[in-house]
Amino acid sequence: MYEAILEADRLSMKRFSGHGSAIAHGYNHIILPLANRRDKYTQITWGIKDFERRFKRFPEGMWLPEAAVDKETLEVLVSLGIKFTILAPRQAQRVRKSGEAANWHDVRGERIDPTTSYTCVLPSGRNIDLFFYDGPISRDISFGGLLNNGEGFAKKLLSAFYDQRKWPQIVHTATDGETFGHHHRFGDMALSYALHYIESNKLAKITNYGEYLEKHPPDHVVDIFENSSWSCVHGIERWRNNCGCNSGMHPGWTQAWRKPLRDALDWLRDSLIPVYSEEASKYFHNPWDARNDYIGVMLDRSHESIENFLAMHAVRELSKKEKMTALKLLEIQRNIMLSYTSCGWFFDEVSGIETVQIMQYASKAIQYAEELRGLKLEEGFLKYLEKAPSNVYKNAVVPYGMFVKNAKSDLLRVGAHYSISSIFEEYPERMKIYCYTTKSEVYNKREAGKLKLATGKANISSDITWDEMTISFAVLHLGDHNINAGVKEFNRAEDFAVMQAEITEAFEKGDIPELIRHVDKHFDGNIFSLWHLFRDEQKKVLDQVLHQTYEGVEASYRHIYEDNSTIMNFYQSLLHRVPRPFLSAAEYVINTDMKRIFEKEDLDIDQLKKLMDEIKRWSIPLDTTTIGFVASSWITSVMERLSQQHEDVSLFEKIDTALELLKPLSLPLNLWKAQNIYFSIGRNHFDKMKEWAAKGDGLGRKWVEGFSKLGYYLHVKS
Repeated sequence: MYEAILEADRLSMKRFSGHGSAIAHGYNHIILPLANRRDKYTQITWGIKDFERRFKRFPEGMWLPEAAVDKETLEVLVSLGIKFTILAPRQAQRVRKSGEAANWHDVRGERIDPTTSYTCVLPSGRNIDLFFYDGPISRDISFGGLLNNGEGFAKKLLSAFYDQRKWPQIVHTATDGETFGHHHRFGDMALSYALHYIESNKLAKITNYGEYLEKHPPDHVVDIFENSSWSCVHGIERWRNNCGCNSGMHPGWTQAWRKPLRDALDWLRDSLIPVYSEEASKYFHNPWDARNDYIGVMLDRSHESIENFLAMHAVRELSKKEKMTALKLLEIQRNIMLSYTSCGWFFDEVSGIETVQIMQYASKAIQYAEELRGLKLEEGFLKYLEKAPSNVYKNAVVPYGMFVKNAKSDLLRVGAHYSISSIFEEYPERMKIYCYTTKSEVYNKREAGKLKLATGKANISSDITWDEMTISFAVLHLGDHNINAGVKEFNRAEDFAVMQAEITEAFEKGDIPELIRHVDKHFDGNIFSLWHLFRDEQKKVLDQVLHQTYEGVEASYRHIYEDNSTIMNFYQSLLHRVPRPFLSAAEYVINTDMKRIFEKEDLDIDQLKKLMDEIKRWSIPLDTTTIGFVASSWITSVMERLSQQHEDVSLFEKIDTALELLKPLSLPLNLWKAQNIYFSIGRNHFDKMKEWAAKGDGLGRKWVEGFSKLGYYLHVKS
């Protein structure tokens, strides 16, 4: 998908007079009118440089997060070379024809004509071009049924043209990207067909904003409503006040937490500005220019990239410790800006995952400030959060303690994760754990029945700040989920040696109470458990711990089902209800086997037929979501093989047979990728194979027949 987007932009430049269709975006979705001017510059600079890295060109336009705008934001866009942006029709206040300074026309209430471009004259005297999307059609796309039919969609777009207008009209809409496929299944196909219908019937010319502006420069001036957006009818209050805008999922819930959260982050940001400015001045010629260029490091964390950045901005050659400090200072700024990501305010509850995430960014900035300057900012931050009421808990402090502090990571926490998870899998000497690198120096593992002991020493380093620590550890796994781990930085090598010897001796004697006492003694309260693993690894380890239990459960169900299948048949033949325990066993076994059969590259068709018969016989309720997922993955993998071996007709037959057998189950199959691969194969090979078939070639004839049949099952017209 990502590569397809990049390729689409390259192709659009060839098609639209050198103008690419991709536009840039403010870096991490900050509501820019609520940001200070310096943060506006950084966010827009980061968005531009991120775009350049991906698309290999400078962006002509930029989408503003939530289309939230004020004139200062537009000034920054222009100063950094952006030519245009797109706004909602209700963000336009008045328009006039160029050269008619006094003749303004009121267009409030979405009365602006969206079929042309406009110039906005800024306080500095500079101009930026603006487009205002078609509001009614955009709403029909998002919330109506416009994506149910591609031809109907095309006709709706064409209806926006009006013969009485005297200018070359542009019809354009704006919706969330997830509308096409996520909110409206097959919405992407409706869009694709609508554009195909318009173009193939020569009903209008497809263009993009850059080409339109070049060929039809604006001849009208527009004035906007400042502090307005496309997703809050109250302007930008959704991101700083209890304005009434919400998801509609929880009637009666309050969003009075929004203002205290905004106040908390503003206080934290303003508290950190002098910290950054004063400290970073010791290392960088200009701390704020360095921050703007830090996007290069964010996009490439390699050692070479960081060294090049420091060489460009550092006042002198920095020591390793100074480099670590300089990087932490920049990370304070990165995290405080990430904490303003707009979705933290968008929804209904302060303990929602979006709001918890932005509080985690704030917590990371607080953590770095404490490490560098010993500042205790968390207490002040929490005072603001106390004023933020929750609909689930007492206030925002509660979810902060539950979900933010518990997720806090530092080198010791990473060391705990590494040492505990090493009990369950073999690690190489050097490995990555998210944005950290671990290097094992000493590792010893012992087992006695269900008991496992790992002791060792490892170097943990941050790929982001270059901070590092050598940790020592002792991990005792008592079986199941019971884990006792000591993790600590030992100052002397002899302390590690004594710890390892005493703990190992107690383990070999089988004296577990003594072993635990030694762990407590040597690690001085730095004790961790399974709960200190990072969340993704927790699930993985729990699955491993329970693997034998799952195997036992499956064996029991399989035993019940297979040993009693005869009596189940007898019950059924007498038209009696099969006993529920037997049906439960059948349900578990058949669902398990249905999932498992699609995890193998070579599908066992005979086994699949047998399972389908059993499903029908016992009227088994299926886990259609999971089976649909694994079946979709199998279909996609076979299509990927077919794209590499396009003449292998047997692969057509495999997918055809599987889809034919699965049809009665009405599984929610995700065929999007398979369909795109099918389309690509057809585009690259169909004409050639059809030509072979016309000449009497047996493979060509069989290929064309198989390809057409596969298109039927994949719901693609060949």
